[in-house]
Amino acid sequence: MPAVALAARGSGPDVISDTKSSQLNMNTRRTEAYRKRLAAAADDRKTKTPAHPNNGDESSFPSGIANYTKGFPHDDFGEVDPTVYAAYLAAIKSGKRADFDALTLGGTIPLVDPQAGLAFDLETCDPSQNAIPPFDSLKSPGLAAQMIEAYWMALTRDVPFSQYATDPTIAMAVAEINGLGSVYEGPNPVTTQSIFRGFTAGDVVGPFVSQFFLQPFNYGVMPFQGYMTTLPGDFGIDVDSFLNLQRGAPNGVPPENPDPTLKYLPDGRALAEYVHNDVLYQEYLNAALMLLKMGAPLNPSNPYAPLGTSIKSETGFITFGLPMIEVLVAEVMARALKNAWFQKWFVHRSARAEETAGLVHFTKTGLKSYQLHPSVLNSQAAATIFSRNGNWFLPQSYPEGCPLHPSYPSGHATAAGAAVTVLKWFFDETAIFGKAASNGKTLPKPLTTVADGSRPITYSGGDADQLTVGGELNKLASNVGVGRAFAGIHWRQDFQQAMLLGERVAINLLQDQAHLYNENYAGFSFTGFMGNAIKV
Repeated sequence: MPAVALAARGSGPDVISDTKSSQLNMNTRRTEAYRKRLAAAADDRKTKTPAHPNNGDESSFPSGIANYTKGFPHDDFGEVDPTVYAAYLAAIKSGKRADFDALTLGGTIPLVDPQAGLAFDLETCDPSQNAIPPFDSLKSPGLAAQMIEAYWMALTRDVPFSQYATDPTIAMAVAEINGLGSVYEGPNPVTTQSIFRGFTAGDVVGPFVSQFFLQPFNYGVMPFQGYMTTLPGDFGIDVDSFLNLQRGAPNGVPPENPDPTLKYLPDGRALAEYVHNDVLYQEYLNAALMLLKMGAPLNPSNPYAPLGTSIKSETGFITFGLPMIEVLVAEVMARALKNAWFQKWFVHRSARAEETAGLVHFTKTGLKSYQLHPSVLNSQAAATIFSRNGNWFLPQSYPEGCPLHPSYPSGHATAAGAAVTVLKWFFDETAIFGKAASNGKTLPKPLTTVADGSRPITYSGGDADQLTVGGELNKLASNVGVGRAFAGIHWRQDFQQAMLLGERVAINLLQDQAHLYNENYAGFSFTGFMGNAIKV
């Protein structure tokens, strides 16, 4: 793809001194700080506000069946109370906190922070200045393809990634998804190597799970391995529990009973649980600490990099040093999530896969007739779900099912896209696992897990020498989004578009901060999720 040059705004040092004496003058800094903040804000304001079209399903299906309504009162078919739904849409249009506070809930679980979608920020463009494409509409073949994939992910969440090549259910999933043709937006054609993986080039290379989930690292003096707990069981797989979840659990939800056996990430269930109770930026702080432990090289343009030419008598620390990236992966989170919440609540309001599977169930039983594409109603995936559970609900990995905010885009994946972008900006993305890097350090050999997840082993596949830092960071972001899809709470479109949204937010943050450095910062180059060259 053609290179995308994003100007290093504010490049070059600004003189903070008395112009007569050429001495540092502390009295000028207050005004200089104000001027820099204004300059960043002025640059952000130049980005025009785009159109924000949604898929039109709220107009096409005014009963709300095609959009997010979980947590409100629902009837015995999972359809929202029309009076409450009208009040909900009115609150969306007004944006007033009082209108949201007045909404009638159906259970004990509250809506998750609609107000965040209207929050402003002192860094980056306003969320209204970023847009994502409309979500697939209810009766489209695209949504049917996503529902088919969601069913297969639920059916195979206990299949070890290492056994995908030989597992018969994976083989059925590959065959059916390949039959969907171009309406399926994942890796295409699908193979046992690429099934359920993300859309970046790095996603389809090597093990399913990113090296940044598997390599050892330290929190200060405390060594850490990738062991974790998992949560067995499927939830929401009968009419009563499905309706209870749609109503916001007025009857409560089953308690979590984690498996006491610690595992490395061997399968979709483990990946789903990792992103169930994670501290939202932990994956990216962990990745930064892993890269530190490996001695991974910095971006070659870093003014303090060993091969750099700008500064020889100093080392980076707060600026362009490791503390910078350790903080930056957390700093970008709030900006990414405000963007996601703006799109979720005030543009798209897309239904969760959990909700849409209810439409499949009641249509297949003949109790209702919803305008779903016939490919999902007649799918092998739906038939296999029925053969296991006696219904067509989407088995949920979490006792509470999906969270109480709309599906599109995924908040986790927006955060992942943003944090991974700043990591690729900071480190040398071309370094290869198991090979000597540009700084002379040899990165550790790539790892994978044994089938039961009890231990990691060296990855010895034919592509073992192709795992780059950049590719595995891309895979980390996708793994986070895919993990939420394995849980049954997100769609593929949710995490793919979310990663791209997060990438834009991170680039904007880096552009804003380029105003602030005293070093001679001329910009860093890295590769975007779509394979495009970026300099910022």
